[in-house]
Amino acid sequence: MRLTEFQELLYAEFGSLRGDTLMRDHRLSRLGMTGDAAVEAGVDPRDVWRELCSEFDVPRDRW
Repeated sequence: MRLTEFQELLYAEFGSLRGDTLMRDHRLSRLGMTGDAAVEAGVDPRDVWRELCSEFDVPRDRW
């Protein structure tokens, strides 16, 4: 998944303000780091998206 596609999904699901806040401040349990840190470390944005969806109970059809 491209980073631009990830950001579009993030903002569509959570809104731009909350999406940015989640990426910056929320530590993803399975990855052990924030979404921003994970992307910067080279984790595929798709994996970050799946983790966010899982932790915030986004319905699977929107993953």
